[in-house]
Amino acid sequence: MKNSFFDLRLITGFIIAHALMYFTFYDRAIFWYIFTGSLLILITYAMFQEAVEDEASFFKYISLGTISGLLLYLLFWLGVQAFDLLNLPFENSIKKLYRWFAPALFWQYLALILVAAPGEELFWRGFVQKRLLRYFGPFKSILIAALLYASVHIYSGTLILMLAAFLSGLMWGALYLWKKSMPLVIVSHIVFDIMIFIILPLK
Repeated sequence: MKNSFFDLRLITGFIIAHALMYFTFYDRAIFWYIFTGSLLILITYAMFQEAVEDEASFFKYISLGTISGLLLYLLFWLGVQAFDLLNLPFENSIKKLYRWFAPALFWQYLALILVAAPGEELFWRGFVQKRLLRYFGPFKSILIAALLYASVHIYSGTLILMLAAFLSGLMWGALYLWKKSMPLVIVSHIVFDIMIFIILPLK
């Protein structure tokens, strides 16, 4: 770690993200409108701060992105099965998450794929994690970025969403550090979202 850690752009971006997510989760009736707008703001902020890395070929980022997205979904599916097997009280929390925040209209599914998944990766991995690497080692950067990513989900009022964000943040952070390809992690995020919200929801 460098002796002096005061990155005004990083701190400002993090504060903006928290403010936007607070308003995003404040009213579930308009969640998708605010969420989509918030991610567009974070995309704009991130794009002005850091260049987008893409060191993987088209075939590699499509194939590895798809495989990693499916593996992450499998991890979450196995986790839910373990909750059921151990009779842990998470079933109602998962159902509430789907009822409150899952897309329901066609434009919301488009926003999920075209705005939410790319926006979260561009901001949290392409901006936050990338800037943390200037001050910390690879492992600490991934861990801190995942914790910061999870922290903005506190306004959802559900611990399980924070845990899900943290775990997925760890995997996408490691994947981004490994392959230095933003399209790859975006594909992974999109595949995961399609599986968990459209093809095989966990509720």
